[in-house]
Formats: sequence, structure tokens, C-alpha cells
Amino acid sequence: MDIRRLEEFIAVLDTGSLSKAAEKLGVAQPALSQSLARLERELGVKLFQRSRRGAEPTPAARQIAEEVRRGVFRIVNAIDAAQAIAAGRAGVLRVGLVSSALIDILPRALRVLRDEAPGLRIALREMSNAEQAQALSRGEIDVALVHTPVALSGVMHEKVLMRERLVAAVPQDLLPGGQDRVSMADIARAGLVMFPHAQLPTFYEAVMDAFRKEGLDAEIVQEANRTLTVLACVAGGCGIALLPSWIRSLDFAGVRYCEVADGARLPSFDVSAIWPKHAVAGLADDFVRACGAGQ
Repeated sequence: MDIRRLEEFIAVLDTGSLSKAAEKLGVAQPALSQSLARLERELGVKLFQRSRRGAEPTPAARQIAEEVRRGVFRIVNAIDAAQAIAAGRAGVLRVGLVSSALIDILPRALRVLRDEAPGLRIALREMSNAEQAQALSRGEIDVALVHTPVALSGVMHEKVLMRERLVAAVPQDLLPGGQDRVSMADIARAGLVMFPHAQLPTFYEAVMDAFRKEGLDAEIVQEANRTLTVLACVAGGCGIALLPSWIRSLDFAGVRYCEVADGARLPSFDVSAIWPKHAVAGLADDFVRACGAGQ
């Protein structure tokens, strides 16, 4: 059944007149009459009786009116939703992310997409690099916000969203009051709190290589797989952690943030968006663009 005929039926019902309905719809009255006649034939019932007061709905028309209204509303909504999804303004996007993406990247993307694509629902999962690599390969997430470089199977798009220098997270009582700089030797003596090697192998090796090039033997005294857990270990006096500079925005009891005075050899801490090249263009591309908006 043609949805246009149902809309015409509602227009005549609402206006009580073929002429007024034709004017409202922007069609000729004879054409509207013919369309309604076809609808009546399809339904097998009479919908309107002509009278001096206009087009009077029959009992059958009154009976089906609300169902028709609801049906037209649902169909129009479904069409609008389909068009929005096709245009990348609606749908569901599954995003995995490391904690480093929570500070600037994700809020920026959400602000942009709330304005540009209010019908888009973003399902968020905070995950480690390794978890996101598996989730991408299994098709459980559409976009990964990960620390790079990272080994992934399949052909992927990649965009660097953040490149941060490292600062030292130091136990509050380890340094004299007011000291805001530590050396690589200070860190080596205290021992390192680090993410596990399996989680960030390239970063792990780059940090250890920086100490070796300084002639220092740095020991990993504690491993932790989440940033807040790393900070808790530092606050507990386990050792010193090297974390991206955005960490200064987190006030964590028992932890002080210090510059590494001789840390030029230390690697940067990068966050990139990675998503499959075979993915349908639109939602993932728009999300990644929003992540980097204003940079």
C-alpha cells in the first residue's frame, strides 16, 4: 500500500474537506479524489461520505484512523532513521578505548557528535590494547582508541590523535617538599611501576632501552594494567611510574607529578584511532574525525 495514500486519508480526516486537504497537500482535488477511491478499493471499505459539511468519515474510517496514524508515524520514522544511518548521522558505533582517551579525546568527540549526529549511539568499552586488538579481529568493536604502535591483524586505517611526553608519578613522601623534577637515576633507584610487557610491548621496551642508554639498570618493581591501578601502586610507595603528561589533570592522593630532567631518550605516549578499512564509510570515519576536531 502506498504511504502517500495513507497520508492523504489522514489529511482529509483532519481537515474534513477534500478541497482543504488538497490545498494542504499541494495536489489537485480531482487527483486526491481518485487516490482516495483507489485506497477504498484496496481496503474494500468506504472511507468518506460527501455532505454539505464536507467529507464525513464513515464508521470504518473512524475505526482505522488511529491505527493508520500510528502506522504512518512509524513508517516515516523508519524512513528518517534509515536515511540518517545512510548519512552517518544515526546508528550504533561500538568503540573500545584506553584510559588515556578519556581526558580530551572522547569528550571532544562526544561534544561534536552530539551536535552533528544526535541520533548516533556510541557504545563505549574501556579496554587494554590487547583486549581491543582481539575485539577488532572478532568484529566486537568498530573503532579502537589504543596506544600505538600495536600489532593488529587485518588491513586497518590509523590516525594518531594524541602524542604525549612522559612525566614521573612519584610517591608523595619520596621527595623533599617543593621538588618538582627527578632524574632517570632517581627513578632507577626507586624502581618502576609499569604496565605489563604483554600489554604495551613496544612502549615497555622503549622505556627500558632509554634507561640502558643512560647506563642505568632500572628494575620493574610492580606491574599494573590500568592507569588508576598504577597510581594506586605509586601512592602505596611501590615505585615511580612514567605516564603521559595528561595525568597531571588527575589529583591522586599520595602522588606527585614531576618532570624528568634528563628524559629526552624516553618515548612519547601515543593514542591512535584504528578501524578496519573494509568498514562501511560513515560512522567510524565521522567518529575519528570528531576525535581530532580542533587539533
